Amino acid sequence: MTTPKKPRPEISLADYRRLSEFRYLIRRFLEFSQIQANGAGLTPRQHQALLAIKGYPGGGPVTVGDLAERLRIRHHSAVELVNRLVEAGLVVRNQDRADNRRVLLQLTRLADDRLADLSAAHLDELSRIEPMLRRLLSRLDSS
Repeated sequence: MTTPKKPRPEISLADYRRLSEFRYLIRRFLEFSQIQANGAGLTPRQHQALLAIKGYPGGGPVTVGDLAERLRIRHHSAVELVNRLVEAGLVVRNQDRADNRRVLLQLTRLADDRLADLSAAHLDELSRIEPMLRRLLSRLDSS
């Protein structure tokens, strides 16, 4: 048995314009982020990994599997990424004392410094685009 398809709501030209503007702002932010990461000597993926480790929900220890989930990449890709971060002196692997099968990731001081600089720039950029995002999102709430 198939589930009946839910009727599609009417989509106005204003809806298309809001979605287009939202995508534009996201792309603009991602482009900014890429340029900033490259300027700090990192790839965008490395920057994302450092941020995912530092900002992990609950502040708990992060495994390679956790990192793969947060970055939405395959486990083996996360392993390769962590290998490059370790080689660059940005991450260290620690054996989990409670479970020797688990490897926990920790940022080095170098990574903390680079991430702090990048995060300050990103927060500044977000403050610039925040008014535009708020306008877009408030229009969605009123629809």
